[in-house]
Amino acid sequence: MSADTPRRIIVLRHAKADWPDQVADHERPLADRGRQQAPEAGQWLADSGANPDYVLCSTALRTRETWKLAAHELPKRTRRTVYEDRIYEASPGEIIAVLQETPEEYTDLILVGHNPGVMGLTQILAGDAGDPDALKRLSLGGFPTAAIAMLSFTGPWTSVEPAAAQLDAFHTPPE
Repeated sequence: MSADTPRRIIVLRHAKADWPDQVADHERPLADRGRQQAPEAGQWLADSGANPDYVLCSTALRTRETWKLAAHELPKRTRRTVYEDRIYEASPGEIIAVLQETPEEYTDLILVGHNPGVMGLTQILAGDAGDPDALKRLSLGGFPTAAIAMLSFTGPWTSVEPAAAQLDAFHTPPE
């Protein structure tokens, strides 16, 4: 892949999680609402033409469940899924470091993670570049559960850094 290779980062926040008693945060499962949101997110990805070939997913149960349900809606399986401990409770800078390690053979990546990291990551990568409506909705509405940001940039994965991308779309699930 050359330095002018177009790439896409799709950021998916996990669907609504439950808060059962005596369960560690990392092991929280999806709530009933989350089990509805995740396939809807996958359907939105399929309808938008997203075809991620590489997945970086937090190891938390709610992110793994979200990805499993969303992926089932996609027309084609991803080539590689990596469950990454470093995404759980990660800052935007820590997530950028993980993204920079992506093998160059992949062009479309989906990151399944948590707030506040995913919102901060999206804002830092896009800055003020991209679709004005998507930028405004992200700024005003936050990054709710099962929300999806689609960002694009050109270059190698090692070039992922603040303001290197643009926000092409931002989807939030129905209330």
